[in-house]
Amino acid sequence: MRSVVAASTLFLAAMALALSGFAPATQAEQQVSTLGFGDPKHRDGQAIFRFDTFGDEQLWTDTLRMHEVIPKVVDPATALAVGLKVDVDALPQAVVTALQNGQVDLKNPAVTIELLRLNAVVGVTGTVSETGQLTSVGITCALCHSSVDDSFAPGIGRRLDGWGNIDLNVGAIVALSPVLDEATKAEFRTWGAGKYDPRHHYFNGTNIIPLPANTPSLPVVIPPVYGLKGVGFETFTGDGPISYWNSYVGVGQMGGHGNFTDPRVGIFISQSPDLVTPKLPALLAYQLSLRAPAPPTGSFDRVAAARGRNLFRNEAGCASCHQGPTFTDVSNGPDRKTPFLHHPSEVGMNPTYAAKSATGLYRTTPLRGLVYHPPYFHDGSASDLLAVVNHYDRHFGLNLTEAQKVDLVEYLKSL
Repeated sequence: MRSVVAASTLFLAAMALALSGFAPATQAEQQVSTLGFGDPKHRDGQAIFRFDTFGDEQLWTDTLRMHEVIPKVVDPATALAVGLKVDVDALPQAVVTALQNGQVDLKNPAVTIELLRLNAVVGVTGTVSETGQLTSVGITCALCHSSVDDSFAPGIGRRLDGWGNIDLNVGAIVALSPVLDEATKAEFRTWGAGKYDPRHHYFNGTNIIPLPANTPSLPVVIPPVYGLKGVGFETFTGDGPISYWNSYVGVGQMGGHGNFTDPRVGIFISQSPDLVTPKLPALLAYQLSLRAPAPPTGSFDRVAAARGRNLFRNEAGCASCHQGPTFTDVSNGPDRKTPFLHHPSEVGMNPTYAAKSATGLYRTTPLRGLVYHPPYFHDGSASDLLAVVNHYDRHFGLNLTEAQKVDLVEYLKSL
């Protein structure tokens, strides 16, 4: 709680100085200053990933009316409590200085509006009038699939693109909308931090449409999108290649203005102009450039990890599914467009969520960067890596000793 209050103080200090007339860096300047590479497609993809709403203001503003809610109830403490992050590089130096000085004006939603004007809230865009009124709100890919390094304060730091935001409570945010009925809001509130149910509903450009068998809602863990090069399939159920899911989410979940069709799940969305499909190649190129982060220095026992590696490859049999440099066998299908998947019973998983997907099966999850995104499994049912090892030890009857389990955990932490 102290970290929330302290960070709230920083938010309000930012507003106090920013409203005094300090000009923010332009969006283009922010992009150029953080690129670090010269490939135009990568630059375009990064801009799309971080800042492009695909016209989804039609959902977040026109339908959910979030621009009316934020000025009333989303003060800095609320913003932090639901996992929103602030990009410190988007703040003018004078505002950064004010943050460091800890100027205080608590519980003021105007701070959130000012941060939106500065384009500093990761994954959320807002249009603010000259009189300080928030007139529209949209979201970007970065809302769920970016975090910050907390280098300035909890929830405030430099962007970490590709990291699943395990603090983000999407359900609580959406439940703030004044247009949803109380039963729907209550269901969204059950999702909790770091989870989202992508098979609960979709937006067709005009209405929010419940998907068949959407109750009870079954949220899944928001996954990281780094380390995907060579994987080919992004989702827990392998419904399609990465750009399939980008299209599904961009149009049907974010509410972008575009086209998406999948008869397997009964979704047919057609909107002109299509603001999503032409951007998928550049977005994919940027996502594939995001490497999985190395584990923190000193975060695992190297000797134990070496023993765990041998167990992983031999006695424990983990490598039979978690194969090669990508640690997944999903690309072992008959062709590039067909994933190799597993029946829920094969891996001891609850089949209910898979049954709502297009495949009814589960993909072998890539393991790189595991230490950064607990909880584990699609439903977050394993709180830590030892719980993962225990699950498979029971399911496959491995009869691992406690020491062997520890070694396996140390190896998983090293990936």
